[in-house]
Amino acid sequence: MQENIETRNTALWGILLICGGIFFLLQNMGWFGGFGDLLWTGLFGIGGLFFVYLFLSHREAQWWAAIPGFTLLGLSAVTFLDNFGPAFVQPLTGSVFLGSIGLGFVMVYLVNSRMWWAIIPGGVMMTLAVVAGVDELHWLGIDSGGIFFLGLGLTFLVLGLLSQRTQERLTWAFIPATVLIVMGILIGTNWIVFMNTLWPLALIGVGGYWIWRSMISQNNSTLSSSPSADPSTVLEKEPGE
Repeated sequence: MQENIETRNTALWGILLICGGIFFLLQNMGWFGGFGDLLWTGLFGIGGLFFVYLFLSHREAQWWAAIPGFTLLGLSAVTFLDNFGPAFVQPLTGSVFLGSIGLGFVMVYLVNSRMWWAIIPGGVMMTLAVVAGVDELHWLGIDSGGIFFLGLGLTFLVLGLLSQRTQERLTWAFIPATVLIVMGILIGTNWIVFMNTLWPLALIGVGGYWIWRSMISQNNSTLSSSPSADPSTVLEKEPGE
């Protein structure tokens, strides 16, 4: 059964390569004219649907097909939007493409939770998609650096939380999640400006504390080394002596 599937997939790859070669040859000969972009949209879409079909047909054996499948569907959408979409959507095509790659990795995990590693590249690509969109929408005034670290932190946080439902609990994921989320908050908000002032004040405070400690220790040592008065001698002395 497995050999039949591999043989069929090899033949399909061969057919796709031949069709791709014929298409490039005809395009270079100028056969398609102004319809080239529309044909690219269709070819990317057909290729993506083909890999998605492989993925859905044999999810355990053909899990890898989700990645090129959704990537090609993303390319199809990007090609269409760049050439035929409204102007306000075109700057966001980079986010669409990166998000489609991330979606492929997410689908790999959804069909097989043992492949927890797919959450990491999926989360990274989704984060880059958001960052690319924020950079294009610069008028929002949002710091994309903070979003990048927050997205990475949330990726590891989701990885750690989802692993709690399985036998392989990835508690280590909470460490990078905490560090990255804190960095995202500091970079993406005004806290980073506050920290620039807090660090010098903290150094001054610690230095003052150590000086105070040394002064207290010196006073205590002076009192302990000075001779104490004998109470009996004081009582024996009379006034005027």
